[in-house]
Amino acid sequence: MKTCSKSGTIDRKTIEKNRRIHMKALCFKLVSLISPTSAAGTASHKNSSNKDICTQMDQLDHAAYYIQKLKGRIDELQRRKQQLGMASIRNKTSQDTYVLHDIDDHPQDIITSNVIIIASNNLLNLPILEVRDFDTTLEVVLITALNKNVMFYGVITLLEEEGAEVTHATFSVVNDKIFHTIHSQATFGVETSRVCERLKQLIS
Repeated sequence: MKTCSKSGTIDRKTIEKNRRIHMKALCFKLVSLISPTSAAGTASHKNSSNKDICTQMDQLDHAAYYIQKLKGRIDELQRRKQQLGMASIRNKTSQDTYVLHDIDDHPQDIITSNVIIIASNNLLNLPILEVRDFDTTLEVVLITALNKNVMFYGVITLLEEEGAEVTHATFSVVNDKIFHTIHSQATFGVETSRVCERLKQLIS
Protein backbone atom coordinates (compact mmCIF):
# COMPACT_ATOMS: atom_id res chain seq x y z
CA MET A 1 0.00 0.00 0.00
CA LYS A 2 2.84 2.39 0.83
CA THR A 3 4.50 1.60 -2.51
CA CYS A 4 1.31 2.41 -4.43
CA SER A 5 0.84 5.65 -2.50
CA LYS A 6 4.43 6.69 -3.23
CA SER A 7 4.04 5.83 -6.90
CA GLY A 8 0.82 7.88 -7.11
CA THR A 9 2.54 10.87 -5.54
CA ILE A 10 5.38 10.66 -8.07
CA ASP A 11 2.90 10.46 -10.94
CA ARG A 12 1.07 13.54 -9.72
CA LYS A 13 4.34 15.44 -9.36
CA THR A 14 5.35 14.41 -12.88
CA ILE A 15 2.00 15.50 -14.30
CA GLU A 16 2.20 18.84 -12.48
CA LYS A 17 5.78 19.33 -13.67
CA ASN A 18 4.82 18.59 -17.26
CA ARG A 19 1.84 20.93 -16.97
CA ARG A 20 4.05 23.75 -15.74
CA ILE A 21 6.57 23.13 -18.51
CA HIS A 22 3.76 23.19 -21.05
CA MET A 23 2.29 26.40 -19.61
CA LYS A 24 5.73 28.00 -19.57
CA ALA A 25 6.21 27.10 -23.24
CA LEU A 26 2.80 28.55 -24.10
CA CYS A 27 3.57 31.77 -22.21
CA PHE A 28 6.91 32.06 -23.99
CA LYS A 29 5.22 31.55 -27.36
CA LEU A 30 2.54 34.12 -26.51
CA VAL A 31 5.08 36.72 -25.39
CA SER A 32 7.17 36.11 -28.52
CA LEU A 33 4.18 37.25 -30.62
CA ILE A 34 4.12 40.62 -28.86
CA SER A 35 6.54 43.27 -30.06
CA PRO A 36 9.10 44.43 -27.47
CA THR A 37 7.86 48.04 -27.70
CA SER A 38 4.31 46.96 -26.98
CA ALA A 39 5.40 44.90 -24.03
CA ALA A 40 7.43 47.84 -22.74
CA GLY A 41 4.48 50.16 -23.14
CA THR A 42 2.28 47.72 -21.29
CA ALA A 43 4.77 47.42 -18.47
CA SER A 44 4.83 51.19 -18.13
CA HIS A 45 1.04 51.24 -18.16
CA LYS A 46 0.96 48.74 -15.32
CA ASN A 47 3.61 50.70 -13.35
CA SER A 48 5.63 47.50 -13.02
CA SER A 49 9.08 47.61 -11.50
CA ASN A 50 12.02 47.16 -13.89
CA LYS A 51 13.02 43.52 -13.82
CA ASP A 52 15.07 41.45 -16.20
CA ILE A 53 12.68 38.53 -15.90
CA CYS A 54 8.90 38.88 -15.75
CA THR A 55 6.72 36.39 -14.02
CA GLN A 56 4.22 34.36 -16.00
CA MET A 57 1.41 36.40 -14.48
CA ASP A 58 3.03 39.62 -15.68
CA GLN A 59 3.46 38.13 -19.13
CA LEU A 60 -0.20 37.15 -19.26
CA ASP A 61 -1.22 40.65 -18.13
CA HIS A 62 0.94 42.17 -20.86
CA ALA A 63 -0.58 39.86 -23.47
CA ALA A 64 -4.15 40.61 -22.37
CA TYR A 65 -3.54 44.37 -22.48
CA TYR A 66 -1.87 44.10 -25.90
CA ILE A 67 -4.79 42.08 -27.31
CA GLN A 68 -7.32 44.61 -25.99
CA LYS A 69 -5.30 47.42 -27.53
CA LEU A 70 -5.21 45.66 -30.90
CA LYS A 71 -8.94 45.00 -30.77
CA GLY A 72 -9.62 48.68 -30.12
CA ARG A 73 -7.40 49.64 -33.04
CA ILE A 74 -9.18 47.19 -35.36
CA ASP A 75 -12.58 48.55 -34.31
CA GLU A 76 -11.38 52.11 -35.00
CA LEU A 77 -10.04 51.16 -38.45
CA GLN A 78 -13.31 49.43 -39.32
CA ARG A 79 -15.24 52.53 -38.26
CA ARG A 80 -13.05 54.74 -40.45
CA LYS A 81 -13.46 52.33 -43.37
CA GLN A 82 -17.25 52.55 -43.08
CA GLN A 83 -17.09 56.36 -42.94
CA LEU A 84 -14.86 56.48 -46.03
CA GLY A 85 -17.21 54.11 -47.85
CA MET A 86 -20.22 56.29 -47.08
CA ALA A 87 -18.32 59.42 -48.14
CA SER A 88 -17.33 57.74 -51.41
CA ILE A 89 -20.96 56.86 -52.15
CA ARG A 90 -22.06 60.45 -51.44
CA ASN A 91 -19.35 61.85 -53.70
CA LYS A 92 -20.24 59.45 -56.52
CA THR A 93 -23.92 60.35 -56.23
CA SER A 94 -23.06 64.06 -56.30
CA GLN A 95 -20.88 63.57 -59.37
CA ASP A 96 -23.47 61.52 -61.26
CA THR A 97 -26.24 64.03 -60.51
CA TYR A 98 -24.07 66.88 -61.72
CA VAL A 99 -23.20 65.21 -65.03
CA LEU A 100 -26.75 64.07 -65.81
CA HIS A 101 -28.21 67.48 -65.02
CA ASP A 102 -25.82 69.25 -67.36
CA ILE A 103 -26.25 66.72 -70.16
CA ASP A 104 -30.03 67.17 -70.05
CA ASP A 105 -29.83 70.97 -70.15
CA HIS A 106 -26.69 71.38 -72.23
CA PRO A 107 -25.64 68.54 -74.59
CA GLN A 108 -22.17 70.06 -75.07
CA ASP A 109 -21.39 69.25 -71.42
CA ILE A 110 -20.86 65.60 -72.35
CA ILE A 111 -17.25 66.64 -72.88
CA THR A 112 -17.16 68.10 -69.38
CA SER A 113 -17.82 64.68 -67.83
CA ASN A 114 -14.46 63.52 -69.18
CA VAL A 115 -12.78 66.46 -67.47
CA ILE A 116 -14.36 65.39 -64.16
CA ILE A 117 -13.03 61.84 -64.50
CA ILE A 118 -9.53 63.09 -65.31
CA ALA A 119 -9.52 65.67 -62.53
CA SER A 120 -10.45 63.04 -59.94
CA ASN A 121 -6.77 62.11 -60.06
CA ASN A 122 -5.16 63.54 -56.91
CA LEU A 123 -1.79 63.88 -58.69
CA LEU A 124 -3.00 66.70 -60.95
CA ASN A 125 -1.99 70.27 -60.16
CA LEU A 126 -4.82 72.66 -59.39
CA PRO A 127 -6.37 74.88 -60.56
CA ILE A 128 -7.27 73.50 -64.02
CA LEU A 129 -8.74 75.82 -66.65
CA GLU A 130 -10.35 74.96 -69.97
CA VAL A 131 -12.04 77.44 -72.34
CA ARG A 132 -14.13 76.32 -75.34
CA ASP A 133 -15.54 78.55 -78.04
CA PHE A 134 -18.78 77.30 -79.65
CA ASP A 135 -19.29 80.21 -82.06
CA THR A 136 -21.88 82.20 -80.11
CA THR A 137 -21.38 80.31 -76.84
CA LEU A 138 -18.35 80.40 -74.59
CA GLU A 139 -17.82 77.57 -72.10
CA VAL A 140 -15.39 77.81 -69.20
CA VAL A 141 -14.48 74.73 -67.14
CA LEU A 142 -12.62 75.49 -63.91
CA ILE A 143 -11.44 72.91 -61.38
CA THR A 144 -10.16 74.26 -58.07
CA ALA A 145 -9.43 73.15 -54.53
CA LEU A 146 -12.12 73.54 -51.89
CA ASN A 147 -10.46 76.62 -50.40
CA LYS A 148 -10.32 78.43 -53.76
CA ASN A 149 -14.03 78.86 -54.42
CA VAL A 150 -13.53 82.63 -54.68
CA MET A 151 -12.19 82.07 -58.23
CA PHE A 152 -15.69 81.13 -59.37
CA TYR A 153 -17.02 84.63 -58.77
CA GLY A 154 -13.88 86.17 -60.23
CA VAL A 155 -14.37 84.24 -63.49
CA ILE A 156 -17.99 85.40 -63.82
CA THR A 157 -16.97 89.02 -63.22
CA LEU A 158 -14.17 88.75 -65.77
CA LEU A 159 -16.46 87.28 -68.44
CA GLU A 160 -18.96 90.09 -67.96
CA GLU A 161 -16.17 92.66 -68.17
CA GLU A 162 -15.17 91.19 -71.53
CA GLY A 163 -18.72 91.55 -72.83
CA ALA A 164 -19.89 87.93 -72.42
CA GLU A 165 -23.33 87.41 -70.89
CA VAL A 166 -23.33 84.53 -68.38
CA THR A 167 -26.42 82.39 -69.01
CA HIS A 168 -25.75 79.23 -67.01
CA ALA A 169 -23.33 78.25 -64.23
CA THR A 170 -23.05 75.08 -62.18
CA PHE A 171 -20.63 73.62 -59.67
CA SER A 172 -20.15 70.28 -57.96
CA VAL A 173 -17.91 69.04 -55.15
CA VAL A 174 -16.09 65.76 -55.80
CA ASN A 175 -13.64 64.56 -53.16
CA ASP A 176 -11.43 67.59 -52.39
CA LYS A 177 -12.13 69.50 -55.61
CA ILE A 178 -14.78 71.89 -56.93
CA PHE A 179 -15.83 71.59 -60.57
CA HIS A 180 -17.24 74.76 -62.17
CA THR A 181 -18.90 74.99 -65.58
CA ILE A 182 -19.85 78.45 -66.83
CA HIS A 183 -21.76 79.08 -70.07
CA SER A 184 -21.97 82.56 -71.52
CA GLN A 185 -23.40 84.16 -74.63
CA ALA A 186 -20.50 85.53 -76.64
CA THR A 187 -21.57 88.92 -77.94
CA PHE A 188 -19.92 90.70 -80.84
CA GLY A 189 -16.40 91.83 -80.06
CA VAL A 190 -15.55 89.18 -77.46
CA GLU A 191 -12.01 87.91 -78.06
CA THR A 192 -11.63 84.33 -76.84
CA SER A 193 -7.83 84.52 -76.76
CA ARG A 194 -7.94 87.63 -74.57
CA VAL A 195 -10.52 86.05 -72.24
CA CYS A 196 -8.39 82.92 -71.93
CA GLU A 197 -5.26 84.93 -71.16
CA ARG A 198 -7.00 86.99 -68.47
CA LEU A 199 -8.47 83.85 -66.90
CA LYS A 200 -5.03 82.27 -66.71
CA GLN A 201 -3.70 85.37 -64.96
CA LEU A 202 -6.66 85.30 -62.57
CA ILE A 203 -6.15 81.73 -61.38
CA SER A 204 -2.35 81.73 -61.39
